Amino acid sequence: MNVKRNTLLLLACFVWSAAGFNIFRIGFIEYKPYHNIINYLLSVVVFVVFQIFVFGKLVKKHTERIGNYTEERHLFIKFFDKKSFVIMAFMMTLGIVLRSGGLAPKRFIAFFMRVWGLRCFWQVLSSAIIL
Repeated sequence: MNVKRNTLLLLACFVWSAAGFNIFRIGFIEYKPYHNIINYLLSVVVFVVFQIFVFGKLVKKHTERIGNYTEERHLFIKFFDKKSFVIMAFMMTLGIVLRSGGLAPKRFIAFFMRVWGLRCFWQVLSSAIIL
């Protein structure tokens, strides 16, 4: 199924929002015992670092890539390139292994997944504004 370029961006927003919601949900459930000001401040710092060094660049790269397509319609899975699908699969697998295998402390899982989930949501909002 071929879709317009802007639809590719909307699909990317949908995928990231679904992932962000699930990641945040897991982090929020695990985070309940760790509510304190220091953890909230650390969350803000990590949130900003991810924005500057990871997600901001990622969104810009994908938005430019999709915007530079010469044809108007593309296969719907082209909202990501191959490398991005591999990265997403790796992140999902790593998260599942860390949680189910008990390879990371719950405090780390709670903190990291909460921030990562919020980061995904924020990126969806900023991407939607770009559209």
